[in-house]
Amino acid sequence: MIRRSSIVALVAILLLAVNLRPTAVSVGPVLEEVRKGLHMGASMASLLTSLPVLAFALFGSVAPTLARRFGVHRVTLLALFAVALGLFGRALADDELAFLALSMVALAGMALANVLLPSLVKLHFPDQIGRVTALYTTLLAVGLTLALTLTVPISHAGGGWRTGIGVWALVAVVAAIPWLPMVAHDQSVDPGPHTVGFLEVLRTPIGVSMIFFFGLQSLQAYVVFGWFATLWRDAGYSDSAAGVLVGLLAAMSIPLSLWAPAALARSAHPRRILLFFMLCYPVGYLALLIAPHGLAIPAAMLVGAGAVTFPLVLVLINMRSRTAAGTAALSSVAQSVGYLIAGIGPFAIGIIHEHTDGWTVPLLVLIAVCVPQTIFGLMSARPVFVEDQLRVAERAAA
Repeated sequence: MIRRSSIVALVAILLLAVNLRPTAVSVGPVLEEVRKGLHMGASMASLLTSLPVLAFALFGSVAPTLARRFGVHRVTLLALFAVALGLFGRALADDELAFLALSMVALAGMALANVLLPSLVKLHFPDQIGRVTALYTTLLAVGLTLALTLTVPISHAGGGWRTGIGVWALVAVVAAIPWLPMVAHDQSVDPGPHTVGFLEVLRTPIGVSMIFFFGLQSLQAYVVFGWFATLWRDAGYSDSAAGVLVGLLAAMSIPLSLWAPAALARSAHPRRILLFFMLCYPVGYLALLIAPHGLAIPAAMLVGAGAVTFPLVLVLINMRSRTAAGTAALSSVAQSVGYLIAGIGPFAIGIIHEHTDGWTVPLLVLIAVCVPQTIFGLMSARPVFVEDQLRVAERAAA
């Protein structure tokens, strides 16, 4: 029989997962309305689309320390409160600076919770990590899809974009409810061994390749979710239809994320699977260059398949390390530095779009980014291990 505490923990984890993407992507479908309502310039709009990756880089790195000091459940509940407060506050903001500041509050909570999720799964379900991880990653995609497809209809029904983006604060409040009884018996996350350090990993070939692979694939994803609704609106689609197209793009990852990571881990030739998904990005971008309106649906499906690179890189982090300490260090390096790289993308693409008054040059830039991403992805998929490379470096230094 499943214990009541386990059921509460599972519900809490799954509701948390649903809330980790609307914070970042709900603005995209109504970005034009937000810009008009707040008189937001192109530079500020580009900065807004870059905030999610900057939040991951800035706040995600402190999550383990906070969890060890205050307890993982308390920090998770605090993160959800930050999400709710930031989302509600920015829906009421009257100027662009307040909107950006409150967006960062919500995104800081999202970043903290995103980093803590794997630890929560391991803490509550140590014998069912694979199953629970599959469930919560699927619900991450579900939350992403819902935010992209429902924000515009809710805006229309509720009288404007403020309702469309503010409603997600209520979802965060609901998600906080099962965490309330859990904080009374909080636990700290075991820091584990620290035999593999952050700076040491930075000096390994696999560490460097994983940084650029993670960073460049995240760059693509945040550009897509930040700007593609605008791209399709410029191509002649209504705001609702553009939101549905971005939702279709996101929905592609729901079934594929259930299959691709396990297939990659089992495969004797993981580079082939990885190459297939990475090539979906440039093919989808090419379709948009040829016919952004007529080929919108196949392009959305192709780019959505390319976005499956994200769960694949998480699997590779485990595959390229032998120990838990190695996994933690490689993950920390790849995500903290990688998200700094990714933060350049949405801002740069927005500026390029503004100055070229179109989407041809931005799409060509994204296709060009696919080249180093593919190279570093294939390098990261080689059968090497970060601990082995560290030992080689230590022997060479000796």
